[in-house]
Amino acid sequence: MVENRRPIWIKEAIEQVMHYKKRGSCERISLDDCDGRFLAQPLKADHDVPPFNRSPYDGFALRAGDTIEASRNNPLAFEVIDEIGAGSVSHYELRSMEAIRIMTGAQIPRNADCVIMLELVQEKKHSDGRPYIILKRPLREGENISFQGEDAQLGTTLINQGEKINPGIKALLATFGYNEVPCVTPPLVGIITTGSELLQPEEDLVPGKIRNSNGYMIEAQIARAGGQHKRYGSVSDQFEDLLTIVKRAMADCDIVITTGGVSVGDYDYMPMVYQALGAELLFNKIAMRPGSVTSCAQKDGKLFFGLSGNPSACYVGFELYVRPYIRYWLYSNKPYLKKITGKMKTDFSKANPFSRFVRCKLSIENGHVYANPVGLDKSGVVTSLAWADCLAILPGGTKGFTVEDSADILLLEDQEGSEDPWREPRFSKL
Repeated sequence: MVENRRPIWIKEAIEQVMHYKKRGSCERISLDDCDGRFLAQPLKADHDVPPFNRSPYDGFALRAGDTIEASRNNPLAFEVIDEIGAGSVSHYELRSMEAIRIMTGAQIPRNADCVIMLELVQEKKHSDGRPYIILKRPLREGENISFQGEDAQLGTTLINQGEKINPGIKALLATFGYNEVPCVTPPLVGIITTGSELLQPEEDLVPGKIRNSNGYMIEAQIARAGGQHKRYGSVSDQFEDLLTIVKRAMADCDIVITTGGVSVGDYDYMPMVYQALGAELLFNKIAMRPGSVTSCAQKDGKLFFGLSGNPSACYVGFELYVRPYIRYWLYSNKPYLKKITGKMKTDFSKANPFSRFVRCKLSIENGHVYANPVGLDKSGVVTSLAWADCLAILPGGTKGFTVEDSADILLLEDQEGSEDPWREPRFSKL
């Protein structure tokens, strides 16, 4: 069913998607199982870190005032009156020319105000076996002490909500007693691949058929964004079959994605499906390459994304429109792909009536960031996606790039994100 379509700006398409943005609910997850999840609440310090002044080294706690005259030519002797390990506290109070042997992490004893590392002293014993040390350099007050609260102070927000839990954040959660972690319940994304030509990976190729790659690719993109997926398999190009499975996915899931069936051919039934569902079509053509046929509809606030059947177009459509919706759901205030500015590593001479997103690989040379296009720049190409870690953008109306040209670059593997999406330059015209 062929239809006329009016392209809209990328900026407008993103705004229409994000008009329906929503936050997920909060659930408590065991600290053991929270890896890769997203925080639903800020992580705050419930005590000072360190909770007391402590030694960062194995060594000896001293009074700095006693060490002023120490030098190679004037070594000073200090009586060792106690020894404390991590987790222990000395009951002694240092007096003049005394030292306490201290282990890494142990609390600084009373009256001590500096620590000298173990390897910088000579350890000796009196004839009666009492230990002492020889010091050949002066120390400053506070030298080699980790002070209470210098790492984090009580009540400080250390990690904001919406951050993905990595090994370092997990260490903080354990430090501050989060046995159960407040995490965002991830959105469930239904995936439907359409096309009578699709085979499963385990099936042998036959004339006219291809293996389904889009479904598996989108599952990985959903996981990278922080969502969960439900696979509905491949559906043939039959309207009733497609409508039935779409209805089921809409009932089960928070978001639904279809790949294929959104072009303008006689077997592209997605516009009819939207109509049969009573869904409002938000857009069905965007001024971009690849992925101009990306569409989105909504019903009762639930979004239905129709992505291209061409792998690269499908990939880019997901990253620009689905990913920010998922990230906002996960409480991120920076849901969009992070943008940096770099230079092109090679010529890219393709003209661009619409803004073009070129699959590239980043490199850093002589202090400059470069984007190097990988593989063929065609929407049906899949191999280039394996190497791409960024998208270089050629704004609409330009005639391509030459080496060293400046370019906006969107980072695909970045977890920090951006508060604002990429937008077309003001001079662009449809």
